[in-house]
Amino acid sequence: MTTKTSGVDGNQNTNQNTNQNANQNGNQNGNQNANGNGGGTSVGGGNRARGVGGHPAPVLDPRALNRATLARQLLLRRSAGRGSTDAVRHLVGLQAQNVKPPYYALAARLEGFRPEELSTAMEDRAVVRIVTLRSTIHTHTADDALTLRPLVQGARDRELNNFRKGLAGVDLDRLAVIARELVEAEPRTMKQLREELLVHWPDADPFALSVAARCRLPLVQVTPRGLWGRSGQVALTTAEHWLGRPTEPSPGPDAAVLRYLAAFGPASVKDMQTWAGLTRLREAFERLRPRLLTFRDENGVELFDLPDAPRPDSDTPAPPRFLPEFDNLLLSHVDRSRVVPAGLKGRTWAGNQAYCTLLVDGFLGGLWRQEGDVLTIEPFGRLTKVQRQEVVAEAEGLLRTLSGASASYDIRFGTVAA
Repeated sequence: MTTKTSGVDGNQNTNQNTNQNANQNGNQNGNQNANGNGGGTSVGGGNRARGVGGHPAPVLDPRALNRATLARQLLLRRSAGRGSTDAVRHLVGLQAQNVKPPYYALAARLEGFRPEELSTAMEDRAVVRIVTLRSTIHTHTADDALTLRPLVQGARDRELNNFRKGLAGVDLDRLAVIARELVEAEPRTMKQLREELLVHWPDADPFALSVAARCRLPLVQVTPRGLWGRSGQVALTTAEHWLGRPTEPSPGPDAAVLRYLAAFGPASVKDMQTWAGLTRLREAFERLRPRLLTFRDENGVELFDLPDAPRPDSDTPAPPRFLPEFDNLLLSHVDRSRVVPAGLKGRTWAGNQAYCTLLVDGFLGGLWRQEGDVLTIEPFGRLTKVQRQEVVAEAEGLLRTLSGASASYDIRFGTVAA
């Protein structure tokens, strides 16, 4: 694959063959205590302090939290030997509002990732697309689809309360039975499901009927929707029918807390509530307190963490990473300063549209977009020469992973986003 790099800052255009840069795709810093399997202790003494016995909990500044979270997210060093399904499990799902984000998310996190691997897992029903966290579509493993959905059912019930007016006179239990029979007989689009349900409740709001079906049933998007290069329209059936086994009882919030901390910690109670779209998780954290470490952020907020989770040194190098829109790294904490500098709050969104984001030194550093054979990078500030070289190398690696070695692409640096 050949790429052409250009920019608006007067730098000379260069033609580069990505095969000459195969070792410069952002992994060059990964051998410096950042592999997510241990690592150094960050500000406050890390594994040595529990913040108990009358002693104040150690304080973690945003940079320490950044490196710890990036390590959990497999973004300090790409994980080698970890398959797509295992990564989806470790990350407790990937945002999948659109089709491509899960593929871009794994390309940033896994060494040797091939999009066909995730696509095959979806086709084999090892992973599925389903509404779970924050009432949004996620790619989850089959096991998580059957257990996480019951955990967040309370949030779906609260969501449904917003549509009570349009559901006046609708027996929701009967609706769930009818909707299940419909989608298990044949996968249905939302339009088809609404039309069928209107036969039973002609005076109800059509959209509210479809929302009620989605909230009362664990509906998955069947393939080919979500497959790499082969996607189709959204058609739905139940998770139980698609996976050939019943929904499993939720293991309860305690297990979810431990998994959340493994993927996003150190974190506060409100952080996890933001990630899950749930409330009243304090009791679960208190039950687990004897098994956890506690810290404070610079604002005095209590943070919990797993004793053996990686907390690399704050000066651990963080290679640039290209993340898709809706990446959970930016959506899973109530305080996002560990990734988004204060001066850049709100810069990843415009109305209801989310942008693809670029991490520079571990923090939000710009936006990017791909249009045909052109990948355009818009930094929020001027990059150093070394940073620019690293960003280009990472972009080349991304294009090589997702587009193939034979394609030619143009990498451009656009006007610095205002």
